[in-house]
Parts: sequence; C-alpha cells; structure tokens
Amino acid sequence: MLSIKNLHAGVNGKTILNGLNLTINPGELHAIMGRNGSGKSTLANIITGRDNYEIFSGEVEFNNKNIHEMSPDERALEGIFMSFQYPVVIPGVNNTYFLRAALNAQLKHNGQEEVNAADFMRLIREKLKLVNMDEKYLSRAVNDGFSGGEKKRNEILQMLTLEPKLSILDETDSGLDIDALKIVAKGVNNFRNSNRSFITITHYQRLLEYMEPDHIHILIDGKIVKSGKIDLAQQIEKKGYSWLEA
Repeated sequence: MLSIKNLHAGVNGKTILNGLNLTINPGELHAIMGRNGSGKSTLANIITGRDNYEIFSGEVEFNNKNIHEMSPDERALEGIFMSFQYPVVIPGVNNTYFLRAALNAQLKHNGQEEVNAADFMRLIREKLKLVNMDEKYLSRAVNDGFSGGEKKRNEILQMLTLEPKLSILDETDSGLDIDALKIVAKGVNNFRNSNRSFITITHYQRLLEYMEPDHIHILIDGKIVKSGKIDLAQQIEKKGYSWLEA
C-alpha cells in the first residue's frame, strides 16, 4: 500500500523529516503521535503533495507507484484522501455538487460509469446516516458556517463517499467533544476493511481508544523513534515524550 524509505523532506527549503521509514499494508490503521513541530503534519502533506512541501531524498511509493511527481489531484484520484485539522471552507459550492463532482472524477479515472443525480442521492443518504448528519447539510456550501464538529463529520462524509484506499486523518479529534469524537470514530470504523488503510495523526490517547490502531509510531525530530501498540500511547499519556529522546 504505502512504502516510505529514508525520507528527508520539508517545507520552503527547511528539512523537517530526517530519514523517516514507514510501511503501511492494506487494511492497517497506523497512528502517528508526537509533539508540535515533530513532523507529523509535514508527513501528511508530503504524502498528499501539498504545495511548498518537497522531498529532498528518499522514496515514497503508493501501490508500487512512485508518487514524487504526481500532483495532489493525481494522488487523490489514485486513492489518497486527507481529512484536515482545519477543514477548508468553499463558499458558493454546495456539498451535493462538490461530492458528486469529486466522485465522478474518481469513477472516470478508474474507467467506471459516472453516477447520475438520482443514484448519487440514494448513495449519499446512506452515507449521511453513518455520520449522523441531516440531509440539509447537502444544500449548504462546503463547511461554510459549520461548527468544528460538523466540519469534521463532513470530512468523514467525503471519505465515505469517495472510498479512498488510504485515508490520512490529521488531528481529526482536535476541538471535538466526546460525543462528536465517537461519531467520527464510528464513521471511520464502519469504513475499515482489509483493502483500506489509514494514518491518523493525534496528540491524545482518547481517539485511539475508539479507533483501535494496529500500530502506533512516535515521531521526534522528524524520525520515528519508537513503534508499538495501544500501551505505547498509554505510556505517552502518563510520561510524555522526554523518556524517548536520546
């Protein structure tokens, strides 16, 4: 699925990731934890191809394809999705139009027939149920006037609609109360299967109690310094990160 080898990368010419290695197999959920500035979001932005983020050396392959030269749109069409910590507001573009256009672009890329309006509405109504969202949100501009929890649920709705192969959740739990967190986690858990993989970036153990990651990685100074299971996150919750520093 995703293979990262000896990755040195950063933003605006500044190196942030220093020899990072990571392998994610189909069906796995990996959690990335670390202090602010450790490189967590940089890793996500490198994978998705965000502007101004660049690879200085190393390899990033997705489904055995080198993605270095792919645009963000090309990576999305290949099946890479990112839920942002601060979801983008798109005034004047309603959710229905946005989601259907994105889905049809992906279907066309995969050589499949585009979905018509009636079939799309049947599909999206089923997806809305998974994230406890009212149908009224479909007629609203993308994330415009949404609360923090509504924006995060809308991001998960996009994921459920597009059915990506790799979903990157960048601090999806940020700003969520416990009820909203449970809804978001339920949406992710319902989407998990043996062909779909996830990277979730978080500061806190509480999200991982609901998503049950297969692997947890601790990032310090742009490198993964320790990997483990849920007990590693529990140790971080109690002891912080200083005990892992050289």
